Amino acid sequence: MGNTESVVVQKRLARFRPEERPVVEGVFDRLLGAGAPSGPAGRTLTLEMLQASMGSLAPDSMVRRVHRCMCGIDPGPAAPGKTSTSAASGVGREQLVIFLADCLRGTAEERAPLVMAMARGGAGAGGGAGGAVTSEQLAEFLQDLISAVVQILVHRGRLQSWQPKRMGDGSLGVKLLAEQMCSELKPSDQGSYDVTCLEDWIFRVSQVSLYLEMLVAEGLSVSLAGRPAPTLLPLCRETSWKDMRSLLLDIPTLMFLAPQLPDSYSALWRLVFSTQLHGESFTRMLAGLTKCGPTLLLIKDTKGHVFGGFASHAWALKPQFQGDSRCFLFTVFPRLRVYTATGYNQHFMYLNQHQQTMPNGLGMGGQHGYFGLWLDSDFGRGHSRARPTCTTYGSPPLSGEEDFTLDSVEVWAVGKPPGPEEGEEGAGKKSILNADPEVQAMLEMAGKTLHSQGFREPEEEGQ
Repeated sequence: MGNTESVVVQKRLARFRPEERPVVEGVFDRLLGAGAPSGPAGRTLTLEMLQASMGSLAPDSMVRRVHRCMCGIDPGPAAPGKTSTSAASGVGREQLVIFLADCLRGTAEERAPLVMAMARGGAGAGGGAGGAVTSEQLAEFLQDLISAVVQILVHRGRLQSWQPKRMGDGSLGVKLLAEQMCSELKPSDQGSYDVTCLEDWIFRVSQVSLYLEMLVAEGLSVSLAGRPAPTLLPLCRETSWKDMRSLLLDIPTLMFLAPQLPDSYSALWRLVFSTQLHGESFTRMLAGLTKCGPTLLLIKDTKGHVFGGFASHAWALKPQFQGDSRCFLFTVFPRLRVYTATGYNQHFMYLNQHQQTMPNGLGMGGQHGYFGLWLDSDFGRGHSRARPTCTTYGSPPLSGEEDFTLDSVEVWAVGKPPGPEEGEEGAGKKSILNADPEVQAMLEMAGKTLHSQGFREPEEEGQ
């Protein structure tokens, strides 16, 4: 590019390490080579050239948004990142460099005008205070962006052993995730979404920048040293996809739920119970829930609502509440939402069976008889009695009706199973007196008092 590049472009290139700058500067010539030959003077990147690079990884509507946004960038010494009021038919070298720098290494302030331009279709999207977008425009932009990210995961082989064809409706998941991300927007005093609103939103909602970076880096094949491709899905193991379909999970829903977990994307997911595979059995579900570490419970009721809860600890049959503040409740349909602990009480998890005086079933949040989420031990019924919200998690009613009927259930173990020494309160550990009866007999013959005998926990039923 020589010494003729603008001050704005020089500053943008300075964000990259010396070994990365040739990669960024070489993108323009590489993309230009993918299209029809053009003269050396005034060469520009056309929509067709961009489609040749990104077409297999993003919807055509997303490619058009990117191209129009690039065309509107002003490479002059005016406000950095500002988009011009009229877009040309092609993208110049300096426009592309600015776009790459702001998408891959930019601040929320620099990315906001680009997001606004793409949400408005690019043409005529000014970065000044007068520009604004509607929530509908942003939702459509996000649907295109999320769809592109899902396509990238599929085409680049980064599904982490998940099988989209054996899962729920991904197109519905895209719409639900886009709506959830839009719900984080805070409108201006005038009720619109101007560039300042978008700056705040991009700063708070990290997925916007993450997805945008992934689209640009993958779609334009920009490989920067020391920046591996992000992992957006947890690793799935020990799940027999040939025998089942997970109708309660899809790829966008996983992209939403995985970051909410304490171990985020590093947690191993494995299916431990499904009504489709194991039938409608509370006892069989308990076998999947207990002694396998943290779990994610997914429920669909007969009204079509999908919801559930995350248990931070292995479930244990006991009359007391258990768990900690890392537990949460969530909804998947008709809206994607997560509800975390309020600190009001510690009624995080409850599990009991075969008791005469205590409720028998599985509960999360609230109190006996008024759980935020409850499954009765007869397995066919449950309730979500949050009036108006669950005291433990601040969640509204999760199900279609307060008292619901189950349609299907899935339980996913989402982490490393506890080892023999890691169970809660020493669960699984046995005294040497139990392990070796001969030792106990010898101590008794020697007249030694068995002081530990009176302090042992009673054996749980069925052990």
